[in-house]
Amino acid sequence: MSRLDLRRNQRFDEISEGDCLGWRELVDIFGDRVVFSQAQYQIITISKVEVYHQLDSQPTRWNREELKKKREKFIIPGVKQMYADPPHFVKGKGQYLFDETGRQYLDMFAGIVTVSVGHCHPKVVQATVEQLNTLQHTSTIFMTQPMVDLGEKLADIAPGDMGKSFITNSGTEANEAAIRFARLATGRHEVIALEHSYHGESHLASTLTANHNWRPDTMPAAGVAYAANAYCYRCPFKKSPDSCGLECAQDVERVIQSQTSGKPAVMIAEPIQGVGGAITPPDDYFIEVKKILDQYGALFIADEVQTGVGRTGKHWFGISSYGVQPDIITMAKGLANGLPIGAVITTEAVAKALQKQTINTFGGNPVSAATALAVLETIEEEKLMENARVVGEYLMAGLKDLQKQFPQLVGDVRGKGLMVGMELADKNKVPLTKETMRIVEMAKDEGVIIGKGGMFGNVIRIKPPLNITKENVDTMLKVVKKCMESLVKVGVSA
Repeated sequence: MSRLDLRRNQRFDEISEGDCLGWRELVDIFGDRVVFSQAQYQIITISKVEVYHQLDSQPTRWNREELKKKREKFIIPGVKQMYADPPHFVKGKGQYLFDETGRQYLDMFAGIVTVSVGHCHPKVVQATVEQLNTLQHTSTIFMTQPMVDLGEKLADIAPGDMGKSFITNSGTEANEAAIRFARLATGRHEVIALEHSYHGESHLASTLTANHNWRPDTMPAAGVAYAANAYCYRCPFKKSPDSCGLECAQDVERVIQSQTSGKPAVMIAEPIQGVGGAITPPDDYFIEVKKILDQYGALFIADEVQTGVGRTGKHWFGISSYGVQPDIITMAKGLANGLPIGAVITTEAVAKALQKQTINTFGGNPVSAATALAVLETIEEEKLMENARVVGEYLMAGLKDLQKQFPQLVGDVRGKGLMVGMELADKNKVPLTKETMRIVEMAKDEGVIIGKGGMFGNVIRIKPPLNITKENVDTMLKVVKKCMESLVKVGVSA
C-alpha cells in the first residue's frame, strides 16, 4: 500500500506499522483533522495506537491564548485555573497528558485524584464505547444490567456487611444522599464534620466543608458542628503524636456534648483529607472516634471520594487501613476514571430507612456504570492496589529525603499509598504558600503536573494514576528537587 493511499474512511488497523508520512502529506490527506504542529510532527511513524489517537482525534479549534479569552468570556469567574499560564490539554494516555503542541506532561495529580487506571485505558475505553453503542440512558425507574452489576461488585469489595448501593453522579451527590440516609435511619438531624474537611459543592456539602477556601455560601445549612482535626503537624492541642492521648478523637465527644443536643445523627470524615492537604490521622484515631459515636448512637460516614478504589494501597477503601467498619461509605472520582459517577454503600439496616420512592435521572446510567465496572476489574487484573502500596512507599521515601535536603522548605510529608502530601513551611511552621505555587508552576514548565491544597495553600498534593512506576516517581522527584534548588538560590521568601 502506498503511503498516499490512505483515506478518511480507512480503518486504522489496516495501516502497516512501517508506513511513514510527512506532516504536509497528512494535511493533504486528512485536512483539518490534523492539528499537530509542523515542528513537533515533521515525520510521523504510523502505528495502530498512534493512528487511532492522532489521526482520528477531533481537531483543536483554538490555540491556547484564544481559548483563554473565550474561557474568561463564557465561564463564570469562580471556576478558576490552577496555573497563571495553564496548559491546553488535548490528549491523555496512561500517566501522561499532551497539550495542543504535542508536548508531553507526566500527570501526578490525575485530574484531582480521578484518573485511577491511567488516561484512556484501552479496556475502560472499550467498555464505555460498547455501552454507548448499545444503550446510553434510561433512568433508575427502568431496569438495566450495568447498574445492577455495579451494585453487586460494590457489595463484593465493600467491608463487612455493606451490600446496598445508591448510585449518583458525583461525590457531592453521594455525600448529600449519605447524610439523608443517616438522618432517616436514626431519626435525628445533627451532623458532625472535621475542620479542614471538603465534602462537595452543594449547599449542605459545602456546609460540611470546614475549609473557608471552598465555602462560598454565607448562609450555611443548620445542624452541623465541627470537631478538631487530627492534624499532627499542626496539632490544635499543641501535643506531640507520642504523648497526645488522642485528644483530637476525644474532641468529638466534647463537640457532641457542647454543640449538639447530645443525640447527633452522624459524623462524616475523610480517612485522609484531600483538599485539606493530605492530613493523615494517627492509626488508632478512627477506632477511638467510632467508640464515641457508638456510645451516643450516631452513625459514621467514611467519605472515600478521594481515598477509595485502592488509592491508599492494601485495601479498596482508606478507612479499612484504620481497622474501622463504617456504617456508610461514599465514593466517586476514581470509580469511573473520569466519567461522572458517585455511590453510597451501606448496610441493610440503614438502607431500609429509605422507603419512599426516589429517583436519580442520570445516577447509575448504563455508560458510567459499565465504565466503573471496567475500572474495578482493571484495578484487580493489573494489581494496581499493590502497585499503589509499593510505589507509594517509594514515593514517601523520596519525599522524606527531600525533606532532609531542604529543611527550610519542607515541614512535613504524610499520606498512605498514592494519597500523599508534602507541606511546605519554614522551621517555625510558617506556611510557605507563595513558594508552593511557584514549585507547582515551575514543575509544570518542566513537564510534571502536581497539585496543591491545604488550608493555607502550602501542601503539594501528589495523587497520580495508580499505574505509575518508580521511574515516574524518580522523574517527579528530580523535577521538584530542581525547583527547590532554584528557590533556595534566590531566597526562600523572594
